[in-house]
Amino acid sequence: MARRSLLLVVLVLFKFSSCCLDPPEAYRFTGAVCRLTYPAAVVLNEKTTQVIEAAFQHARYPVVEGERSVGLGTINYGFHNLEIHNLSIGKSEFELKENVGIGMTISNVSAVFKGTLNYGYGSWLVSVKQSVEFEVVSQIDLGINPKLYCGKGRVAADTSDCYLTFHKLKLLLHGDRDPGLLKRAFTDIVTFTVKLVVKSQDQAEQFLSDGSIGVDISVTSYPIIKTNYIESYHKGLVTYNQSTSDMSHSVFHPSQLSEERMLYFWFSDDLLNSLLGAIHKDGRFVRNISGAELTDLFQTELSSPRPELLSKWLSSEAPVLQARSVLSVATHLQSTPEGTSVQAVAGVELLQEGQDDPLLYFETDVAVTVQASYAEKKLILMATGQNVSITKVSTSDGATEVGTELSLLSFNCKINSHHKLFFSPKIANSLRVYLQEAVEKMGIPKVISYLEPEITAVMDEHGLNLFDIINPIVTHQNGYVVVQLDFGFPQHLLVEFLKRTLE
Repeated sequence: MARRSLLLVVLVLFKFSSCCLDPPEAYRFTGAVCRLTYPAAVVLNEKTTQVIEAAFQHARYPVVEGERSVGLGTINYGFHNLEIHNLSIGKSEFELKENVGIGMTISNVSAVFKGTLNYGYGSWLVSVKQSVEFEVVSQIDLGINPKLYCGKGRVAADTSDCYLTFHKLKLLLHGDRDPGLLKRAFTDIVTFTVKLVVKSQDQAEQFLSDGSIGVDISVTSYPIIKTNYIESYHKGLVTYNQSTSDMSHSVFHPSQLSEERMLYFWFSDDLLNSLLGAIHKDGRFVRNISGAELTDLFQTELSSPRPELLSKWLSSEAPVLQARSVLSVATHLQSTPEGTSVQAVAGVELLQEGQDDPLLYFETDVAVTVQASYAEKKLILMATGQNVSITKVSTSDGATEVGTELSLLSFNCKINSHHKLFFSPKIANSLRVYLQEAVEKMGIPKVISYLEPEITAVMDEHGLNLFDIINPIVTHQNGYVVVQLDFGFPQHLLVEFLKRTLE
């Protein structure tokens, strides 16, 4: 049964498919990398026994039928209502064979199969049919040395180097025994179970999506197997509105990952930048703040005094603050050892509920450096504002540009011939200074407080919260981000996975 159990878990983690290049050639087309080290393989091997047990317990067996020629006639048989009892596994061992494959041996697997046996004998002279309850007591060893290769545009596993040794195979029923027939039928049962589990390889997702945004995570090369780790290389192409990002200048090199932790994920800036751009274009960076939340937001203490006019607007009937990314200006992301820098232009408007024209609208050019971590199954983002500038301001009374020419802003409460209110340079400058500080000390933390749970929810949708993540560390380097962690493989995760697979 364990012919592919450890291999199965590895394949699911690595999401194999697609056409393959030699690894050095594939590096520049690689947007994401997964390295699973020997300690992680030890954990997976320890869970192999649970995979086997859960697979047999949750598999739904159809009728297993066959026939065998005996003398002048034929014996027909069929196993019905199959159940598995008292499954136990003695020992499981594995080895990572560099540039070859994975060696696995599972010894002393005992199980009792119960069900109904329908059989009959037919010849030109006589025909007999009978149905009896049966019980099969078995004890076997299983071994497999799978080799990974590229075939038909995807990574495949050659499992021809395997064996199945029967130490005990006994049929208990109300009638004659035919060990040869039993062995053949029992092999059919085991083979059927293996096929049910292995079929999940074809169900492994190669494309992650959320609405109109998708990420192609199919592989660019066959996986590398070393004595200390297995490593796979993935495209990381982002699709949005039928357009696909480019990935041809990746900076990945295996030396960027170590072997101290159980699991490593490497992400290219090209992948992260394309994903950020798709989210931006999809108009997802929008948030409305009102009521008590808006009141609490403006309780934040700032060194700059709040302009009286802004206080008046905030005290108006049912004010609403809306913040969104400006779609006409592209976002940009870049990773360095100090963190990942994100540049964007945000538009902020203050309205009265039910009114179309904003009381205040301004645009701010923001550059922040973000450090990420993960604890208690939640993403944590630490953002530091590197540059914040107010680039445009307009009010319900008139529009102005805020730049080096503050004389463009006059605010002495005089009405001109076009009935527009203008600001004096002094008051205009105080408004700019206040808004700039408000963006840095109120706006950026508020945006982060929204992003953390939303990104966490997306990760949970793909099952990250089902694992026991231990001491994860996120490091930022020039052009890429590395996530390294240890993990536990909960029993319930294996059982639920196999339940979905075998239904």
